[in-house]
Amino acid sequence: MIILGIETSCDETGVALCSDFKILSSFTKTQSIHQQYGGVVPEIASREHEKYLPSITKKVLEDANKSFKDIDAIAVTNGPGLMGSLLSGISFAKGISQALNIPIIPINHLEAHLNSVFIEHAELEAPFINLLVSGGHTQLWLVKNMFEYELLGETLDDACGEAFDKGAKKMNLNYPGGPEIEKLAKNGDMNVINFPRPMINDNTFNFSFSGLKTALINCVNENKYSYEDIAASYQEAIVDTLISKFEKAMPLYLYKEEIHYLTFLQLLQNQVYLTACQFLYDF
Repeated sequence: MIILGIETSCDETGVALCSDFKILSSFTKTQSIHQQYGGVVPEIASREHEKYLPSITKKVLEDANKSFKDIDAIAVTNGPGLMGSLLSGISFAKGISQALNIPIIPINHLEAHLNSVFIEHAELEAPFINLLVSGGHTQLWLVKNMFEYELLGETLDDACGEAFDKGAKKMNLNYPGGPEIEKLAKNGDMNVINFPRPMINDNTFNFSFSGLKTALINCVNENKYSYEDIAASYQEAIVDTLISKFEKAMPLYLYKEEIHYLTFLQLLQNQVYLTACQFLYDF
């Protein structure tokens, strides 16, 4: 079965062609237009999706040496995400579905993140714990089985990606903030500033980054440290916070659920400091 996948939940237009768990071709268009605004403008994002979806879909089909008549079904993100952006993708998918008389499959994009590890790691077996760090979401999941999940913890305020974006904006860096802070941090000392690690000592698996963001704003306003050292220390504090919760879950669920793997699903615009995009700890 050949499935056309469409993803327009935020500011990236993604289209892929999949056959039996194998990606035949894919292409993602990042909307650089948002850089001048320092963040995603929802109305502009939805219009950009409308502009690029036809050409990207055509490219993906050509790269796979396929045509519209070869598609058996369409999978499209229906949430969570920006309403206008989602509507652009869903409307485009519905048009193709009706024209070809093929089924359309609504996809929860966070659930898709959790299951995407199987694309590169077919050997992965549930149960496993997944740290999902994607845009406006920072969550820790227990994947018990296919389509059976338990949310262990999530951010109570800002997500990890938002903390990077807002921190970068305070330091007059470009959007998205993750890769910008990472580049700056390479020339800094992460031990210079002891930024807080929010909620790492509580008894939950929840996250919080608003206080850390405020600490960075105050640090920049003091004008005592270089931006390189601030970026390195800030990045280290964010990663420490993520890893601490991840490590806290290890001993509890390793035996309780007999988990086989811990997986990072890290989607922070090339923020490779935390880990590669999908990384496995095998016990």
